[in-house]
Amino acid sequence: MDLRDPHEASDEREQKKLALMRAFVEREDPASKEVDDLELRRFLRAREQDIEKASKQLLKSLKWRRTAVPNGFISESEIPNELEQDKVFMQGFDKKGSPIAVVLGAKHFQTNTTPDQFKRMVAYALDKFCASMPRGQEKFTVIGDLQNWGYANCDIRAYIASLDIMQSYYPERLGKVFIIHVPYIFWAAWKIVYPFIDQKTRKKFVFVEDKKLKETLLQDIEESQLPDIYGGKLQLVPIQGSSS
Repeated sequence: MDLRDPHEASDEREQKKLALMRAFVEREDPASKEVDDLELRRFLRAREQDIEKASKQLLKSLKWRRTAVPNGFISESEIPNELEQDKVFMQGFDKKGSPIAVVLGAKHFQTNTTPDQFKRMVAYALDKFCASMPRGQEKFTVIGDLQNWGYANCDIRAYIASLDIMQSYYPERLGKVFIIHVPYIFWAAWKIVYPFIDQKTRKKFVFVEDKKLKETLLQDIEESQLPDIYGGKLQLVPIQGSSS
């Protein structure tokens, strides 16, 4: 009988799987030696401890990054149109220490961008979120604000692309998404997008009623860290102006 603490036994099993996973991916792609154990663990946990699936996804991610982010980062000069729209902000931390991003859905217009530039913007933003995390923190929190969102802002391809990038190449990074000020017409778009969201990620979406907005956000975010437009103390900071 194993008398160890269940968490200790589980951690030991995971460590063994990580060692096997590392041996496999380094054999397939020597560049994976640069990947730390925390990133390996995120892929392993995202694929429910399945070594083969996690390894394949990590190798796919490394290949994607070499193509999509060849310089190791996306420069602001590559996404001027996206940044000019001022639709993504980052400031403050929630009660768990996760950085808080705010995305204003009504600021996105499909006619003002291209699919490639939008994908670069997603990678740029996710890299900024991850770089701003305090030591020991692996997740970020998002407030998705749909105030004044309408048909002109609806971009199903962009939503699916951003989900694919986040789920495939930044696994276990998303902590929670608060969707606020949801207009009725948004639900038609949500029904199309929902099947593309994996089971684990679906549980991270929280739709907030307008009348319970501040009290819901304050359950996870201190007032001193909450953006002032939601009753908090912090001003929104455009992502390109945030420190990371």
